Amino acid sequence: MLTNLPTTNPIPTPTQIQSVRDYIKRTWKTLYRSQEHILQAAKDIKVEHTSGQRWIVYVSQQEDFARVTQTLQQVLPPAEWNQIDLRILPADVDQIQEHGLLYLPHAYVVPGGRFNEMYGWDSYFIQMGLLRDGEIDLARSMTEQLVYEIEHYGTILNANRTYQLARSQPPLLTLMILAVYAQTHDRDWVRSLLPMVERFYYYWTVPPHLNPSTGLSRYYALGHGPAPEVLVSEKDEDGRTHYDRVREYYRQHEVNDYDLALYYDREEDCLTDLFYQGDRSMRESGFDISNRFGPFSVDIIHYVPVCLNVLLYQMEQDIATLYEIVEQSETAQTWRERAIDRHERIDRFLWDEDAGQYFDYNFSTGDRRPYEFATTFYPLWAGIASTEQAQRVVQNLDRFEMPGGLQTSTHISGNQWDAPFGWAPLQLFAVQGLRRYGYQEDAERLARKFIAMLVQEFTSTGTLVEKYDVCACSADVSAEILFGYSSNEVGFGWTNGVFLELLAILNDE
Repeated sequence: MLTNLPTTNPIPTPTQIQSVRDYIKRTWKTLYRSQEHILQAAKDIKVEHTSGQRWIVYVSQQEDFARVTQTLQQVLPPAEWNQIDLRILPADVDQIQEHGLLYLPHAYVVPGGRFNEMYGWDSYFIQMGLLRDGEIDLARSMTEQLVYEIEHYGTILNANRTYQLARSQPPLLTLMILAVYAQTHDRDWVRSLLPMVERFYYYWTVPPHLNPSTGLSRYYALGHGPAPEVLVSEKDEDGRTHYDRVREYYRQHEVNDYDLALYYDREEDCLTDLFYQGDRSMRESGFDISNRFGPFSVDIIHYVPVCLNVLLYQMEQDIATLYEIVEQSETAQTWRERAIDRHERIDRFLWDEDAGQYFDYNFSTGDRRPYEFATTFYPLWAGIASTEQAQRVVQNLDRFEMPGGLQTSTHISGNQWDAPFGWAPLQLFAVQGLRRYGYQEDAERLARKFIAMLVQEFTSTGTLVEKYDVCACSADVSAEILFGYSSNEVGFGWTNGVFLELLAILNDE
């Protein structure tokens, strides 16, 4: 099965593959969270916490607080219950003085390491792995917890912490619903979820996320000021926060990608309110951090990006499918028409004929930004590209392909979502996109490279991690990351899921 690998990554043996599979199966239990594990979930190293202080858990105002209290008292040992400070979430997010965990009623899986909460887009790739491992009930529960977030917290959250209430993450919910339905064929379940699915869709397709001039959507977080978790947990060995390092960069470098005065007051040596708006919005994109939208991507608020709009196209197609499942064909057709309209707009604003790639579009300048990024493969994944467009994109594959798989961009910036780093989700989008258009050999080669690198590193370290240097085929990345957090988290939920999915693709072939 695994052939034609680069010499730096020996062909994994069946025993090595099985060792990784066994590790993943065990890891689901390690990353599992439920009401019985709420103290474990409440603990958060990303914010300040005084030793001996109880861990705060907030319950939605729409919940039955007394019932939740009683349930937790029943399932938790007294020693653990006494370490929990259960509170009702204030109606106004700005009233939150102390940050804490946002209550979810049923089981979910966290990514791992410092990410000890349920994340929006990580959950999709985790769910894929759970389904491959036969964990259907947990995969269904994961989906239901995201729907619970929409109903009780307003949207699918970046993660279920109070400091992430003001932003979401890339929308993949409908794919999760369809994946569960393929296993259960539960039409009533699908019908029950549709109101919240539509509510989540409109989060992305009305202002401020909608850009009226293009009819496409953008990332736009709703919070203000520095992200609290960055102030505490994204420090270097000299104690400088990510924001300190950004200010230093602005002091020492000329920036031509955007009007720096919008984001940095040179006279006062301080970051502006708009910088923090852009910084939070960049985190909503899931790509934190790259220079894709200029240094530190803070200019993201002025772009309609390829990734988000392709995912919304897919969501529109998926919602149509969901309505067909519940036998509402006229409503389904309405959603198909929305997808057709978005497809046309993606072609008009995001396709660059000269480069043969999809680029993000700056609606304030009227220009596409020619920053080569692996999201150019998203339209192939969703089936948006024409045969000719797909061929042009594939002609650029060698600009991204490295010994360990697909690098995120062609630019080295010192940020973790740029070269030379590769991430599991982008490998999967590219492999599935290539297969969809008949580029089987390219898809299989990429999948083999990534799997071989994971197995090689697992054999050395005994773990799977969040990200890899796909040029050096190494998980040792900290010295190369200059901004944000430089750690490489162990677990790791989406790497686990993508490993199993790519393995299944190769087995199918």
